[in-house]
Amino acid sequence: MGAIGETIPIDVARRIALNAQGFADPRPSGRVDARHLRRVIDRIGVLQVDSVNVLCRSHYLPLFARLGPYPRTTLDRMCWDADRELFEFFWGHKASLIPLSSYPLFRWRMRAAERQSWDPSADLDPGLTAPWSVVTGMRRLTIERPGYVDAVLALVTERGPVTAGEASPDGVRRNRTDPDPDPTTGTMWNWQDAKIAIEYLFCAGRVAIAGRRNFERLYDLTERVLPSQPELSADEARRELVRISARTLGVATARELCGAGTGHFPLPTATARQVIGELVEAGDLVPVRVEGVKQQSYLWSGAEERPVQARALLSPFDTLIWNRDRTHHLFDFFYRISIYTPAAQRVHGYYVLPFLLGDRLVARVDLKADRRNSALIVPTVTAEPGVPDADIVEPLAAELSLIASWLELDRVLVTADSRLGKALAGA
Repeated sequence: MGAIGETIPIDVARRIALNAQGFADPRPSGRVDARHLRRVIDRIGVLQVDSVNVLCRSHYLPLFARLGPYPRTTLDRMCWDADRELFEFFWGHKASLIPLSSYPLFRWRMRAAERQSWDPSADLDPGLTAPWSVVTGMRRLTIERPGYVDAVLALVTERGPVTAGEASPDGVRRNRTDPDPDPTTGTMWNWQDAKIAIEYLFCAGRVAIAGRRNFERLYDLTERVLPSQPELSADEARRELVRISARTLGVATARELCGAGTGHFPLPTATARQVIGELVEAGDLVPVRVEGVKQQSYLWSGAEERPVQARALLSPFDTLIWNRDRTHHLFDFFYRISIYTPAAQRVHGYYVLPFLLGDRLVARVDLKADRRNSALIVPTVTAEPGVPDADIVEPLAAELSLIASWLELDRVLVTADSRLGKALAGA
């Protein structure tokens, strides 16, 4: 579908995006197994990982949104067992779980990260760079503690898998009151020297995430975690990364495809332009316009537009909505996560999930799993302007009951005192 230069109406673009993300497909009617999970993961490309557990770890939620209840232990096995099907890496948008078959697509980035982290003359394009905490920390360690990274690698080799806290070869810890040119040390993410070193080794592909202990990463030598895979050229890998991004988005701007901080798999700006041009020439991408979007958009050659009758609560880190600007123009839905917002400034709650009904985002639902009292709590629920409460109550009540059961919670407790909240409590 789609011709070069065609203008696609926004409602059509929205349905194309929802189709690409798997929301036009009905949920399975029977038992959900690993085959269903594989199909969804292939459809969306990545599962973003986040540590917040007020409801449920985020990487579980996109699969529930598309499949309904499934055994979370099945995904755990696919992520962390010896015969894993997914690997964890930083450059799948953010920290993400990615199909193992995609590992060779990141080898060129690992080599670039290795150089960036110690060479002050290396390119620091935000579409390519390692995390800034690694870059600044490594450039300091190279001067202050030569040989330290090798000592950390030797410790991992001898004792792995280990946590970052267990990776210090000398047990020395620096604190936030020390005079320190690295502003990250001892702050929120506790970037101690051992953490900097092991994250550098992770970005460079020399260690991999072997598993998690209480959700803390366990690092081991890559060759002990992941199978050997053939090498691809950087050009081949970059083209395939953009293909995956285009296929999972359906229609997107260049920035949405591969922009730093916004795309599935960020690329340096000049590289992104080159790769997109090559895919247009090959017929994989079709240049189009999307109604209301100033930037050039690109339609995936295999994109479909089908009716969407979805019903889903979306993780803040779901691939459908993780690009907030794209969410705004496709759904007319301005969304920002509130977990880092001071309580007095929150409008819709703390952990707010957009509610997808049909092909529109119709409400915002703040959710919390009260595991001690076996209750799914709804402190706040807000309908979008122009959407009648009556259209939302029944399907949202059904979805809340379903997710509560999946999380092994006995009841749904709606404490929201809005008009929609009171109607939902009655349902």
